[in-house]
Amino acid sequence: MVTTETPGQTDIVGRPLLDYPAPPPLTHHGPARVVALCNQKGGVGKTTTTINLAAALAEYGRRVLVVDFDPQGAATVGLGVSPYEVEHSVYDLIMSPDPDPKAVLKHSPVEGLDVIPANIDLSAAEVQLVNEVAREQVLSRAIRPVLDEYDTVLIDCQPSLGLLTINALTAAHGVLIPLVCEFFALRGVGLLKETTIDKVSDRLNPRLRIDGIVATMFDPRPLHSREMVQVVYDRFGDILLQTTIPRTVKLPDATVAAEPITTYAPTHASAEAYRQLARELVARGDAP
Repeated sequence: MVTTETPGQTDIVGRPLLDYPAPPPLTHHGPARVVALCNQKGGVGKTTTTINLAAALAEYGRRVLVVDFDPQGAATVGLGVSPYEVEHSVYDLIMSPDPDPKAVLKHSPVEGLDVIPANIDLSAAEVQLVNEVAREQVLSRAIRPVLDEYDTVLIDCQPSLGLLTINALTAAHGVLIPLVCEFFALRGVGLLKETTIDKVSDRLNPRLRIDGIVATMFDPRPLHSREMVQVVYDRFGDILLQTTIPRTVKLPDATVAAEPITTYAPTHASAEAYRQLARELVARGDAP
């Protein structure tokens, strides 16, 4: 896939603006690239990005599995599955001595997009896993049987750096970090990288790398937002993706409707932003 510069245009930090074409169809599916969406700060758009990036990749013919690894079950709800009606969840999967992901996963209304649901039961897992052998690897072991059937697996992490998040990072090939352009959120990204991602990469998962930082809920009008994006770029360089997700009421509306923005309002700027994010990750090699 050829990526070209858009003549005379730059992105929000002054880099030449790249045009990411629609990815070509795949001739076969799998094995999946596993990406954890992680940030210990809440309210930065992790779940929204998980749902809508997954839907955008599915639009481009990718088979996508979302693993809801947050006891709040927001990704489950956002993909049209009621956590109160889930007979078996990701909790049952990771606690099983013989995990069978196919017995747990649910099909979403979006073709090619499935979800392993979560509910409040998952909150007990951290305590119960403390004395387990290889407790950091239970999620990796649990999803391994279906990796050959998907192109991308997105893990929606809880806003915490506890054992569940460590499991997600141990199972992943890459990390996508949604970031609201505010000072405290920026400080959290530095701590996430230095205290968690680097340690997991060094001690548990040498293949792990940061796929990108994506600015979410971005409003270019306040000077503070633009300054924070520049600070992120100065510190992390091209790890900062060109795609930005705009602040809009349509995304919460889509969440209430329990569907991705790509189907709820397919022509809206937010839907196109998530499609561009999908194209950018494919072009960078961070998605099939």
